[in-house]
Amino acid sequence: MLAQPARAVDEIQVYNAGIAAPGQFTIQQHLNYVALGQKDPPFPGGLVSHGSLNGTPEFAYGVTDWWEVGLYLPFAVQDRQLLSDSFKLRTLFVSPNAEQRNFFYGVNFEFSNTTPKFSQTRFGMEIRPIIGVRQGDYEFIVNPIVDIGFGKYGEADFAPAARLAKKLSPDFSIGLEHYADLGEIGNFRKLSDQQHTLFAVTDFKLGVFDVNFGVGYGLTAASDRLVIKTIVGYAFPVPDSKSGASDPVRVPVNPMAHASTRPYQP
Repeated sequence: MLAQPARAVDEIQVYNAGIAAPGQFTIQQHLNYVALGQKDPPFPGGLVSHGSLNGTPEFAYGVTDWWEVGLYLPFAVQDRQLLSDSFKLRTLFVSPNAEQRNFFYGVNFEFSNTTPKFSQTRFGMEIRPIIGVRQGDYEFIVNPIVDIGFGKYGEADFAPAARLAKKLSPDFSIGLEHYADLGEIGNFRKLSDQQHTLFAVTDFKLGVFDVNFGVGYGLTAASDRLVIKTIVGYAFPVPDSKSGASDPVRVPVNPMAHASTRPYQP
């Protein structure tokens, strides 16, 4: 059997090209529970998704107004065992002040070191373009992801994701997100063997934290049938570059990426 993508369900999100402010640290905790999932491993010795809790703490730092770097420490809990999936490093390049734009874009590069329970390939790379538009209170974002595994069982998979959402208030929105894995580029699987999951999602504030919550339903036989996901994010105060002190105003983090609220300057 060929290797399955190492991304599993530790990070279920659509990137929106928002990033942390320069000099700012942010942290997010992703947690996803597969209530009804696949009961056979994707490859011999692989992790069975059914009943698993998957997640990762994500640490990020804003380098400039168009560049952010991040670190993931993915894990899974299955049969009362805590399993580590080593680490992922990412570097994200975006159009500055994306949250202020009607059209925005970017690209994220992610490099992963995986463990045998999660993948048959030791090293992998994700290339995630970001294309989005906003009109009034609506936004539509597409991430046409290419996921690459290196080594004997490695392949380049096409795994697009998309989000359509409506803002109901400054701190509350609802929407739909679709995540798919079509298989190897140039040799897509038949529809029943592809993964397609549709999530109903909501984003809201909980004190100083930003929360994304969603419930996903698998649309094909190869998909996990019921997945519950949540992302909790916090942005640390931005240091004042002139005085060295910390800005007491916390810049909110969009749970679907990192967003600065600095005014847009073309």
